Amino acid sequence: GEVAQEAAGPTPVVDFYWRPGCPFCMMLRRAMKKRNLPVEYHNIWDDPDAAATVRAAAGGSETVPTVGIAGHMLVNPPVRLVEEILAKVASGELAPRT
Repeated sequence: GEVAQEAAGPTPVVDFYWRPGCPFCMMLRRAMKKRNLPVEYHNIWDDPDAAATVRAAAGGSETVPTVGIAGHMLVNPPVRLVEEILAKVASGELAPRT
C-alpha cells in the first residue's frame, strides 16, 4: 500500500460531478467558485466513467451534484461540508480513500 504523507501535501482537487440543467449543481458550483476551491468538473452525460462513479457513490442513482475529495464521496453536499472535508484531507486528518 501507499505510505501516508506526514506533511500536508498539495491541496487536493474537488472532483465535481454534474449534468446540464441541474439547478443544485449550479448553486453548489457558484458557492465553490466564490470560495475559490480547486475544482475539476465531470459532466456525467459526457463521461460514462463519471456517471459510474456517481452511481457507486449514490447507491445506484445518478444524483448530482456529487463531489469527490481524495476518494471521499459526498452526494449533494452543502458547500460547508465540501470545505470541511477538503480541509481535513489537506491537513492529513482524513486519509485519502483509494
